[in-house]
Amino acid sequence: MRIWGALLLCGASAMLASATAPDPRYGEGDFDKVAKFDAHVHANVEDPRFLEVARRDGFHLLAINVDYPDFPPLPLQARVAQAMRAADPQRLQFATTFSMQGFGTPGWTERTIRAIDDAVAKGAVAVKVWKNIGMVAEDAQGKRVFIDDPRFDGVIAHLEQRRIPLIVHQGEPKNCWLPLDQMTTENDRAYFKAHPEYYMYLHPEEPSYEALMAARDRFVARHPKLAFDGAHMASLEWSVDELAAFLDRYPNAMVDLAARMSNLQAQSVGDRDRVRNFFVKYQDRVLYGTDLTDSPPDPAARAQNPPATDDFAREADRVWRNDWRYLATPLGQRVDAIKADAAGLDLPRAVIDKIYWKNAQRFFGRGR
Repeated sequence: MRIWGALLLCGASAMLASATAPDPRYGEGDFDKVAKFDAHVHANVEDPRFLEVARRDGFHLLAINVDYPDFPPLPLQARVAQAMRAADPQRLQFATTFSMQGFGTPGWTERTIRAIDDAVAKGAVAVKVWKNIGMVAEDAQGKRVFIDDPRFDGVIAHLEQRRIPLIVHQGEPKNCWLPLDQMTTENDRAYFKAHPEYYMYLHPEEPSYEALMAARDRFVARHPKLAFDGAHMASLEWSVDELAAFLDRYPNAMVDLAARMSNLQAQSVGDRDRVRNFFVKYQDRVLYGTDLTDSPPDPAARAQNPPATDDFAREADRVWRNDWRYLATPLGQRVDAIKADAAGLDLPRAVIDKIYWKNAQRFFGRGR
């Protein structure tokens, strides 16, 4: 009787613990109650609506300056980022960048380091380099510059010493090297159709996808102490297995999800468990990000990825909620970019908390 009594007591205790334990999953109703960080947005206009929708939806933001010809000039991007941060320093942080103008000429390294230090003094928490390195930029002798060029070493050593993270956009989605009718997502198809200068399928004389990824890998290998964020899933968005192998090779690397959610959804439609297992295994290495871009109205602007909109606040809210539904819940949704329904990954709360918040606080707080 004592044994049965003990078993019954243990059973009752277990049932009580189960009834009172917190749900290991979030639901749609938790969206605006959970602290979240979008680690990849572009605030190119001083727009209080961006901060307002972020506050309402529980988001903190990293606004990234980038050397991109379709964006405002770099000094204007910097002024906007600093003004937005001043308006709500708890809600918005920013990442600076540097120009490739004069690369390889005497004094470039020293000038670039001074510019970075000046931006950090004004609040920058990271530095961003763009795909123009490897795909566009040339040195003073007209030679293409790749990210593993040793002439970057002085700047990178300075970032390592100051523990300043580097956000690196290298290459493009693998779709960029495919014919339009073989691309896996509609957003990539629209972007590269509108940006033929970046559509490498039309430029076989340019470096291959494999060559750009190899240069990026050599760079990461040469700088193991650098806090490295591979933007846009490190351009390995087409395969979570390839991305896992990259993260295994380079323990100092993180990746963000910006503008690549549809590529993940295309994979999970075919094998949901494979994508879900990736997030669970690499939960400490992934940063949530969107690439949401708030720019001055431009009726001549070409397709963006994500697309531009006249109602930016509403678009931000839509993107954030759809991503939450996919990552945090089991609920399905229609994904126009892949012309299919995608079921949610239903990731555990602990995983969601890291991807949406804890990883970013750890990674971007290094230099402070």
